Amino acid sequence: MTRALRLGTRRSALATTQSSWVADLLRSNGSEVELVEVTTHGDVNRAPLAQIGGTGVFVSALRDALLAGEVDLAVHSLKDLPTAPADGLALAAVPEREDARDALVAAGGRTLAELPSGSRVGTGSPRRHALLLALRPDLDVVAIRGNIDTRVGFVTSGELDAVVLAAAGLARIGRSDEVSEFFDPGTFVPAPGQGALAVECRADDDEVLAALARLDAPAVRRAVAAERQVLASLEAGCSAPVGAHASAGVLHVAVQDADGALVRRALPFATVADEASARTLGADVARDLLAHELSGASVTGRRPESPPASRPGAPAGNHGDGPQVSSENHPQDRPDDGPRPDPESGS
Repeated sequence: MTRALRLGTRRSALATTQSSWVADLLRSNGSEVELVEVTTHGDVNRAPLAQIGGTGVFVSALRDALLAGEVDLAVHSLKDLPTAPADGLALAAVPEREDARDALVAAGGRTLAELPSGSRVGTGSPRRHALLLALRPDLDVVAIRGNIDTRVGFVTSGELDAVVLAAAGLARIGRSDEVSEFFDPGTFVPAPGQGALAVECRADDDEVLAALARLDAPAVRRAVAAERQVLASLEAGCSAPVGAHASAGVLHVAVQDADGALVRRALPFATVADEASARTLGADVARDLLAHELSGASVTGRRPESPPASRPGAPAGNHGDGPQVSSENHPQDRPDDGPRPDPESGS
């Protein structure tokens, strides 16, 4: 590498940790790297995501900086990335994956099964909301926004009994010891690409493409290609309640239909030899779902109805003095929102 690489990153603690990890990998291969902080519109605007750009609001500024030549590469949580490719950019590397599971952080270290009936559990994800109620329909699932500190703080302050987060985000900032339960990804199916990173650069920058090729993990790229193709083929948009995860030789898929019921698939993945075959498998399972359980209905991202308010007399969607859950200030309750409902990447 004949020049120092400018690595664009969002400013959050988790984003800079992820970017620093990629920078260190590049440095170990002989590249000089400097981090360039980029503020995205989603980081500074707390308005509903659908009002400020929807899909890609957390990656668009980084992509703009790449295309403008202000940075040479950018690191994203792969599950943030829109499924449609960006003109002029290449997904140059998908490095080794962090823990893809979802994790429960609960008061008193309780597991999901140990939470009392009516416990208030926070999540900013329609997918996690649907999976939680499929396993524990007696819970009061509350929609929340915020970074990892904010979400865990709801538990430590007593406002919530538990929250569900991505295990990868907690691991990357050294907080895995706060997890009370890691969910089985075959049952509590992660989001497509969860736990993986995406490193983008300009498609015509051969020097950077060559440097990033050394970071690519082909097995991880195959897995996330299948997962993201399920999402893309369902035309679901990243906020829809779709889970897809390939590991241990199986592609697990969980989709919420228009009536709020979960539809599941488990397909052999061990013999998938390349990225193209992975995409074909993802497209095939989506086609099968649309031809059967999802026939005649779009995957809308609609959440099941929330349980009654936890405080007698509290209005629907407003649980006393705790986190508010109306669709007005929690756009992830609506089907057309962006790649994820909070500004802390990977959470």
